[in-house]
Amino acid sequence: MSQENPKHLEDIINLESIQKSPIHNSVPNITINEPPPEMCFDCKGTKLLCGKSRCPILVKAESLTRVSKDIKSNDIFGSTPPGIFVGRYGYPKVSIGPMTPNYHGDTEILDTPEQWYGKSIDEIVDYRHSLIRGSTNLDINDASKGGRLVENLQELSMTSKHVELELKLTKNPQNRLSFNENSQPFGPSAPLDSFSFGTVSVDQRIEKAYYDHDLKASDGIIDLYDKGVLVSRIQKTLSAGTLGLGNNRKFVPTRWSITAVDDLLSKNLISKIKDFPTIDDFRVYVLKNLDNLYVTILLPTSWQFEWIEAWFPNTTWNLWGSEPYLIGDQESYHGRKKYARVGGCYYSTRLAVTESLLKERKQAGAILLREIHPGYILPVGVWNVRESIRQQLKTNYKSFDNISDSLQFAFSQLTIKKKNWMNSSYLLNQTLFQRRLTEYL
Repeated sequence: MSQENPKHLEDIINLESIQKSPIHNSVPNITINEPPPEMCFDCKGTKLLCGKSRCPILVKAESLTRVSKDIKSNDIFGSTPPGIFVGRYGYPKVSIGPMTPNYHGDTEILDTPEQWYGKSIDEIVDYRHSLIRGSTNLDINDASKGGRLVENLQELSMTSKHVELELKLTKNPQNRLSFNENSQPFGPSAPLDSFSFGTVSVDQRIEKAYYDHDLKASDGIIDLYDKGVLVSRIQKTLSAGTLGLGNNRKFVPTRWSITAVDDLLSKNLISKIKDFPTIDDFRVYVLKNLDNLYVTILLPTSWQFEWIEAWFPNTTWNLWGSEPYLIGDQESYHGRKKYARVGGCYYSTRLAVTESLLKERKQAGAILLREIHPGYILPVGVWNVRESIRQQLKTNYKSFDNISDSLQFAFSQLTIKKKNWMNSSYLLNQTLFQRRLTEYL
């Protein structure tokens, strides 16, 4: 898999590189293995030989049984959230198509991660599996060429609420159960024959950006965000090729559009918060969600940011290790140029932090520590950290007068020892060093 980003992302969004590879391909010293087949056959989900608290394969299998048992035809009628999906394999020719459950009603939650905080792993997997995908292959440049299929997909992406949709597939959609326990869940799919939908209520904010062919994609993303459009909807809009200059519009794979939007929006917010005064105290926030433990430390300094993940043994990126694996990245006041080696979570978290600071009209340094415990049995997407940190920064925090007391409390909330975090953190060491230097002077 290529490590280079498609050139058009830089052209239409004007971002730093957006990595298309999974995290393990961007980190040379991390090894990821799937469970050997003989282990799964011996275990059958009962012995938990992989060390996880529940078998992720069985969780996905049970979910598929629940949500897709009534799918018996290649004609699907339902209410799309709305949902579309653009794949990345085969780029620049990509798989694209609409998604819908095979039932009617208000289905917005099925493809709106902003509504998923507090939901269980099982509920989230059910949301994912409920959406039936019809797919066809298009070139990314087809987004600007029009045609009935393209225009219908783009109109669908701009709707403000669920839409009645008929999905005609070339065959009955197939449930594809991945025996890679680390893959995100996706619903049944089949090649697309055609689709049609009822009367739509178009989001006028998105529609205005769509018809403005002189509006850069980056400006359109920021404008939609400032007008209150959900981040997930902006990501969907970018993915559908509805933003950008005239003939430069492209389909953007869903995974890339998520990181692109998180990156662009957080950079824009950083430029704003730099004009604000710093906070007056040291703050520590603590949150647990989906067997993830988040500790956020805000420092009374100018903007700086660090995100560190600690993957415990028997978790997605540390299946066979005996000790937690820590990996992180950071940026100074002047930002960063290279793609963060921890992947999309870095950008989604940075967005949540900058949103909170902008609301308070303050500036701060931010150090975020995440422990991923074995109860987090399979990855559910970077939205998880964005919505968790958004929620965390709305909660009460512990305030301290100095860095020593704040760190003492922060590390008391974490499982991993202080020295391990210190060995992995640039900003923690820099902050403590500056403190000692100031005291000496």
